[in-house]
Amino acid sequence: MGRLGAICPVFALTPPFVALAGNTFYTGLFRHTLDDKGRLTLPSAWRHAHAAEERFLATPHPDGYIAVLPPREVEVLHAKISGMKMSDAKAQAFAARFFSQTQDFSFDKAGRIGLSAELLRHAGLEREAVLVGTLTKFNIYNPARWQQEEARSAGEHFGDLMRQMDI
Repeated sequence: MGRLGAICPVFALTPPFVALAGNTFYTGLFRHTLDDKGRLTLPSAWRHAHAAEERFLATPHPDGYIAVLPPREVEVLHAKISGMKMSDAKAQAFAARFFSQTQDFSFDKAGRIGLSAELLRHAGLEREAVLVGTLTKFNIYNPARWQQEEARSAGEHFGDLMRQMDI
């Protein structure tokens, strides 16, 4: 264990997982295979930041992949939803639609998650999956869909995206 890891276990972790002062960062790209029961193994670098009983949310993203919110992001979402007024029809309609499609999960001792048939179908996942970190959360893509996303943001387009994000 490195010198800082001996002082604080958080610093003993190595990329692609990075954690500082209680923050978990989801970085990297991982290609995994669904098992015969349709379970997907989370990258060990991501799951080691969480206790097995922690709950994640998986929701179909309109762009054809599965967006996964880890516990910290679930708390942020919970606070937003809790603040919605019961009399706000649009907010209530959104919440009903969003959460009717969303699945909560935790991972088993082997780091596997089971996603619903609806989520797998939405993302076009049959056997292979690409897990992509987005710093505060991660997404699960069908390999062909991820290839399209890479092409869309490649080369000069990536530079344009960085400028638009002011990075």
